[in-house]
Amino acid sequence: MVFVADSAKEKINELITKQGLGGDYFIRVSVTSGGCSGLTYNLDFDNESKPNDQVFEDNGIKVVTDLRSFLYLCNTTLEFSGGLNGKGFYFNNPNASRTCGCGESFAV
Repeated sequence: MVFVADSAKEKINELITKQGLGGDYFIRVSVTSGGCSGLTYNLDFDNESKPNDQVFEDNGIKVVTDLRSFLYLCNTTLEFSGGLNGKGFYFNNPNASRTCGCGESFAV
C-alpha cells in the first residue's frame, strides 16, 4: 500500500482544481535510477492505467505505481510540507536505508 497524508491530500486536491483536471486523474508514483543515493522518486498526474499497474486508494486519493516501483514504495507515505522551510511533496519511506541531503533520492 502507498499511503497519502492529510497534508498531501489537501495539496493534491488544490492542484487538481487549479489545473482543471477531471475526476479521472490520479497520482502516479514511480522510482527510477538516479540521484546521489541511487534511486529517485517521480510524482505526476496521469489518467491512463497500464496493464501491470498497482492501484491504491488512501485518504480519498487514488495512487498508481508500476510493479517494479511498488517493491521500493511498499508502506510509503506521501506527505507535503509547505511554508518557508517546506520541502513540498516528499516520501516517508520505511524501506529506505539512506537518503541524500536534499531528500530527492534514496537507497534500499
